[in-house]
Amino acid sequence: MRIALYGATGMIGSRIVLEALSRDHEVTALSRTAGAQVPKAARVRQGDAGDADDVARIAAEHDIVVSAIGPSRTGGRHQVFLHAVAVLAENVGTRKLIVVGGAGSLEVAPGLRLMDTAGFPEAARAESETQAAALELLERTGALADWVYVSPAPMIGPGERTGRFRTGTDTLIGDYISAEDFAVAVVDEIENDRHSRDRFTVAD
Repeated sequence: MRIALYGATGMIGSRIVLEALSRDHEVTALSRTAGAQVPKAARVRQGDAGDADDVARIAAEHDIVVSAIGPSRTGGRHQVFLHAVAVLAENVGTRKLIVVGGAGSLEVAPGLRLMDTAGFPEAARAESETQAAALELLERTGALADWVYVSPAPMIGPGERTGRFRTGTDTLIGDYISAEDFAVAVVDEIENDRHSRDRFTVAD
């Protein structure tokens, strides 16, 4: 499968590249700057998720589009990030769009999001609010795009690829997932197409 991946140089994006390549998919790693460092065998190309014409061209050349870009942790790029998500949703055409999201909007009880609980770290609030807004933006697109929003567990970091993890929908199911196993879940979704216009979460 031909995969276009925005954010391929980040912690999560780079692991999605490796996982997809290990399964013999063709990956185009997209970066706004030339000379991005990505795993060998991935095609590197300049691409801006905020440029509608460029997104449409890239989507037309691939089978699926994945966004592993993220907002600033301070909220400083809030509108830039949301604009990119909107542009992707509006311009991927018939291609599926998978968006790597956040955990803050997961529910810990009916109607209670993790980010709204007492003790939620203030350092993570701006990023969580932006990611929650991105999910709401996708939900408002209706039939415009076939999207999937994937929330990791609240703690995600470099670790071991075990291939063992759980998935859920809108409710928090665990505290941790390795970036490697999260990438497995994303590529599983690329291959199996189990979700459409909804969110799922991944935890160990």
